[in-house]
Amino acid sequence: MDSPIFQQELVSSDRIIYTPSDFAKNSLVYLQEAGRLKAQKPHTNKRSGLDSFLFFIVTSGSGELIYDGTSFRIEPGSCVFIDCKRPYSHRTSDDLWQLEWVHFNSITMQNIYDKYISRGGDHVFPAYDTAEYTDIIDDILRIAGSDDYIRDMRINEKLCSLLTIIMSGSWNPDKKNQIKKRDEIIIVKGWIDEHYMEKISLEELSKQFFIDKFYLSRIFKEHYGTTLSNYISNKRITQAKQMLRFSGYNIETIAEKVGISDPNYFTRLFKKIEGITPGEYRKIW
Repeated sequence: MDSPIFQQELVSSDRIIYTPSDFAKNSLVYLQEAGRLKAQKPHTNKRSGLDSFLFFIVTSGSGELIYDGTSFRIEPGSCVFIDCKRPYSHRTSDDLWQLEWVHFNSITMQNIYDKYISRGGDHVFPAYDTAEYTDIIDDILRIAGSDDYIRDMRINEKLCSLLTIIMSGSWNPDKKNQIKKRDEIIIVKGWIDEHYMEKISLEELSKQFFIDKFYLSRIFKEHYGTTLSNYISNKRITQAKQMLRFSGYNIETIAEKVGISDPNYFTRLFKKIEGITPGEYRKIW
């Protein structure tokens, strides 16, 4: 695949417009377009209704993003992550920018993006290590331009790495109020990880950590993507699976050891989470 240099009046860019396989479209996070550009003159690009998700990072210069009616200042090291179905435009200032970008999608990308937003992810956020992002985009450009017969798989791997980095930073650690929330919830989770086999309720956690129960419930879900009760249940079932595989305890004893006094409820919960009963799990593994 060619990687042409586009010398235009407004930008000089090195890009690849990519056509993924049907397999990639149906099964992977797939590439649509990636590249690097240097603005030659101040200009504005506008789009809406594009079935794509866009990430770009500004490596020098500055400009503005208008996304869904909100304006964001963009400077060197600024990252942008947006759903292109919504209207957006971006404009370089007189301090002409250089940036690297990637358009991509998957059948699950909307859910991934919604999770990013629900965790407090911003449309524009700072890169604390610019190379962490540009190295991935450079790899994507190299792979997309190669003859590698599994390049869609390799691109998927790089795009998933990019999404993991983006998601890991979605709590914006420069915001003091979010640092406070994060520290509080990490302490609560740590206590649960040590005491999951005990009786735990939202009310008791609220009293123990002097946190309003509604606030605690909300920030736990925001940070970990699941409710407190689901987290505790999954923790207990995970430990139960360890014992089912690597101990000789019977199912009633295992239920008790993970904090569930009713073995019938334990079996129902296990099947709800794993799709099979504890006995079936033990037999299979």
